[in-house]
Amino acid sequence: MSSASRFTSFLKLIEGPQTLGKGPKFWSGFGVVLLAACAYPFFADSYDVGNNVYFFNWLFMAMGLSLIWGYGGALSFGQTAFFGVAGYAYGVLTINLGDAYGLTLISLVLAVGISALFATILGYFLFFGRISGVFLGIVTLSVTLVLERFMAQTAGPEWAIGKARLNGFNGMGAMPSLTIPWPGGNIVLYPDVTLYYVTLVLLLVCYLGLRILVNSRFGNVIVAIRENPMRAEMLGYDVRKYQLATFVIGSALAGLSGVLYTSWGNYITPASMGMTAASLPIVWVAVGGRSDLTTTLVGTLAVLIVFQSLTIYGSQYALIVMGTLLVITVLIAPRGIVIALLSPFMRRKSKLEGER
Repeated sequence: MSSASRFTSFLKLIEGPQTLGKGPKFWSGFGVVLLAACAYPFFADSYDVGNNVYFFNWLFMAMGLSLIWGYGGALSFGQTAFFGVAGYAYGVLTINLGDAYGLTLISLVLAVGISALFATILGYFLFFGRISGVFLGIVTLSVTLVLERFMAQTAGPEWAIGKARLNGFNGMGAMPSLTIPWPGGNIVLYPDVTLYYVTLVLLLVCYLGLRILVNSRFGNVIVAIRENPMRAEMLGYDVRKYQLATFVIGSALAGLSGVLYTSWGNYITPASMGMTAASLPIVWVAVGGRSDLTTTLVGTLAVLIVFQSLTIYGSQYALIVMGTLLVITVLIAPRGIVIALLSPFMRRKSKLEGER
């Protein structure tokens, strides 16, 4: 097979049995949404554009949880742990190394790598120890809360790594923003239009890359493991290795969220790994529809906007609404509210295709 044919076959994986959205209509709609996202900065204040990057930062974590939970069938409360590990790692690295010569980009890669390494170690004991179901959720939540408690008590001057003070529950600050080296002068990615476009491109690449991954042989295997792990093992697949790989990739995406958030706000705090923070990604992904990347993105973005709007009146109201949404989802639309709303259209489309 020629390289051109292999590349074409590879691109065809963007559409497949494990993802919703196929054909010209879907991609035309996708293109319209993408164009609207690209045009948004031209019609909004740069300050608002920069602040709205906040919503994009969390979408990487949501897609990672969709991969782990929706496709892999492993409910993990550990996304915010990997978010926090990568955020703190980025802060420590950039405060010590500085922002010259593209060192912040190297720090980003290293921080995500540290988060992935932590996920590999934890995931090894989880999956090779045959921990699954509710017990996996309990262990990942416990690890997250232990990390949050540990970081909260690092307030003393002895808790420093080089020039970086951890600062306990007050959080670590003053780390430099991501900086792109450029011949005419470095481009510092402050919360404004440039950072918006960089994050949008990263989001697009990760979304399309994950679509290809879940529609590949790897994706088919992890879905088979989700449905019946014993059958998959009898067919010769090492279930533990596939589960571990899924867990590491999803956790690395949470780490990327942590780095982007820390760079965006120049701040990271142990509260980002607390009980509330650990449970919110579960709500986002459950509401959208954990078994599909597109509905995960749509649901997460919608829930985040509602959540932030409600926090104006008090965080307690926002949390009550989030809890209510989760209960409604579990009782009425267990596959996800977005998927439930789309189901009539999908059934009608399948019926029309069957008649042809």
